[in-house]
Amino acid sequence: MSAVDQTRTGHRPGTRTGARTAAEIRPVPFSRLTLVEWRKQLDTRAVRWLFVTIALLTAGVVTVTALVGEGDVSFETFVSNTSTPLAMLLPIVAILATTAEWSQRTALTTFTLEPRRGRVVGAKLLTAVGSGLAFFVVAVGIAAVAHLGVVTLRDASPDWGLGAMTAGMALMIVLWMVQGVAFGLALQSTPAAIVVFLAVPTIVGAITMLLTAWSDVWPWLDLSTSSVPLIMGEPLGGTGWAQLATSAAIWVGLPLAVGVRRVQRGEVKTS
Repeated sequence: MSAVDQTRTGHRPGTRTGARTAAEIRPVPFSRLTLVEWRKQLDTRAVRWLFVTIALLTAGVVTVTALVGEGDVSFETFVSNTSTPLAMLLPIVAILATTAEWSQRTALTTFTLEPRRGRVVGAKLLTAVGSGLAFFVVAVGIAAVAHLGVVTLRDASPDWGLGAMTAGMALMIVLWMVQGVAFGLALQSTPAAIVVFLAVPTIVGAITMLLTAWSDVWPWLDLSTSSVPLIMGEPLGGTGWAQLATSAAIWVGLPLAVGVRRVQRGEVKTS
């Protein structure tokens, strides 16, 4: 090909006229990937209704707490009560956001735009933990307003101290959010993940009450049992932390490992 022909066709020696190679395509920044996952997590009709439910439950809990007795309720008690609806329902938001890739058939688009699936999983985990902590801060703010209102309107004694109960609830919300992502990745089905997340602790709790001979064993196997002292603000000690770590490995770490493996090696189906 002559130099004139090369000029007319736009072809130059050593250049490509087809698609760019993967090395030439700029990777998606993790910050942008995280923002996209965060928007996918919060911007759905189901999640909005779930937030409405959490808000209504929180309002009811705050009202009951404020009207109990003479109003001498500590700030930390308000924090515990306003955080309870979050602990119950917010992990379902993580499940919905995680399983949406498969229930809404968007996994192909997601993994085409970002072929490194581990980064997508990391963004889902980061947004889930971030949402859990952000809404916990909101719950603390609501508790502060409620406590201030009770102190002002009912002339109650102020008690603004925060301690182990608040820290324990924050830690458990983080664990439960990660657990929601883990169940979503492992099961890749919204109904199955929600049912397992809600039903299994109830079943295990019922078994715990029936099999009293196993009462010393369940804290090592059941996350709900091992987390009770932490949520109540009681000192755990070495044995308590070991039980919490073991049960978290079973109910959070194991499903997460299974889910990551499924995402990394699974075939993305379009139908």
